[in-house]
Amino acid sequence: MATLIIIVVIALDQALKIWVKTHFFYGEELQIASWFKLQFIENNGMAFGMELGSKLLLTWFRIIAVALFCYYLYKLRTRTDLARGYVACIALITAGAAGNVLDCIFYGVLFDAPPPPLVAQMFPPDGGYASLFNGRVVDMFYFPLCEWDWPSWMPMVGGDHFIFFQPIFNLADASLSVSMIVLILFYSRFLSADDKKKTSDTETQSGDSNQ
Repeated sequence: MATLIIIVVIALDQALKIWVKTHFFYGEELQIASWFKLQFIENNGMAFGMELGSKLLLTWFRIIAVALFCYYLYKLRTRTDLARGYVACIALITAGAAGNVLDCIFYGVLFDAPPPPLVAQMFPPDGGYASLFNGRVVDMFYFPLCEWDWPSWMPMVGGDHFIFFQPIFNLADASLSVSMIVLILFYSRFLSADDKKKTSDTETQSGDSNQ
């Protein structure tokens, strides 16, 4: 089940990113509803366009994180005491992290980055816009659910225009974020149970070695 979830999420995430990358010029948007748009942007950072330190270090951090999650899922394969939802959440987190890792590793060499209104070309004859491991993550989901102007008398934000929800994200971000929320809300007991199991195993091994 976990393997299927990871393959499906990564395939859908990459298919959508490649379609947006090769059909939208940078910054172009497609209005789906008053509260939902597809808008093509890219970022160097983490989920929802956040920035954190060196680009190359961030890419390697993502690769290591994906490897650790894959190893954890491999260790869970023999566990019969875990809910399927828990395993599905771990698989979705793994898929979300892996989806953005692929952008960072390969998109710089697979695509060019022409100025608007030109759209990117895959496998450009003159090469990509960056080196391996330095690609940018493609984002497109934008949900400006509501917006308003703060009253002028309010401190700090008075007179500012506010939009909720402003971050633009992708399917991998959604997969990772939603699954983490579900994991914390409904399956956190399995995380604590796993820690207790490790502690018990360690104590057992220590006891055996002392005999």
